[in-house]
Amino acid sequence: MRTDVTFLSAGIPLAGHLYTPDTAADGPLAAVVVGHPGSGVKEQTAGSYARRLAEAGFAALAFDAAYQGESGGIPRGLEDPARRVEDFKAAVSYLTTRSDVDTDRIGVLGICASGGYVIPAAVTDHRIRAVATVSAVDIGLSFRVGPDGTQDPAVVQSLLDAAAAARTAEAAGEPVPAFPLRTTEDEARAAGRYAYEGWEYYGTDRGRHPRQTDDFPFTSIDRIVNFDAFHLIDLLAPRPLLMVAGDEASTAWMTEEAIKKAGEPNHLHWIPGAGHIDLYDRYVAQVAPELTAFFTEHLAAGGAGTTGRRAT
Repeated sequence: MRTDVTFLSAGIPLAGHLYTPDTAADGPLAAVVVGHPGSGVKEQTAGSYARRLAEAGFAALAFDAAYQGESGGIPRGLEDPARRVEDFKAAVSYLTTRSDVDTDRIGVLGICASGGYVIPAAVTDHRIRAVATVSAVDIGLSFRVGPDGTQDPAVVQSLLDAAAAARTAEAAGEPVPAFPLRTTEDEARAAGRYAYEGWEYYGTDRGRHPRQTDDFPFTSIDRIVNFDAFHLIDLLAPRPLLMVAGDEASTAWMTEEAIKKAGEPNHLHWIPGAGHIDLYDRYVAQVAPELTAFFTEHLAAGGAGTTGRRAT
């Protein structure tokens, strides 16, 4: 069952879909907040995973980030990592107001960029008892060195020049230029597997949604470059961490680095043959059982567990 909900994040109204089991529960439910990828919306992969979690007996809240989707905030499309972290905390706060949710059993799931945002959110918010990621990306690192870590250093300097110019234009009351997120099919093919996966999902009927973000205001860029998702990840322990990644994903190295820094308990689960965006939709059936088993174990009645499996 899906219910449309709204809640505030530092004064901005956020739009969410709360998925709950079809059959009535004996008492308050364990809950999971599900965050969408950068530029995505709740109706895409976040909603797919939230539905699966609800089928497994959880309340699952997928929501649109501030400035994006059906949520409020100006300028539209802004990607502000600090704000995205705050949005997760606001979603947890919303769940604590519901009588059908057990406030001692709340976890978070982040997909792609949200897989980076959930870490600092959970590190500093002890209401979050368990953390999972799918195709996790540190968006700041991705902009600094590229999704695969091989980007020419001149690229980020050029982006920061453009971001500075955008802030000057904004101060003068001029339109802020946009950073395009979408390419043509030919451009995507030429740029490699990661770019082509993105085009195929967001640029075709496979995943495209009319409210997805197709460009960021250039004032997003310096905010993004300054962000570091995993530098405090060791402080998450002893709360449990599960990270799921495709073993052919160009971004998988970020998940590996995060796991190396994380405290116990943690577990890295590989999906053989999968790329980064494959886990958005094509491998949901393989990923969802790992997530439901993890949250079932660690959000069990009586509070989150503190035991788990080591990374493999």
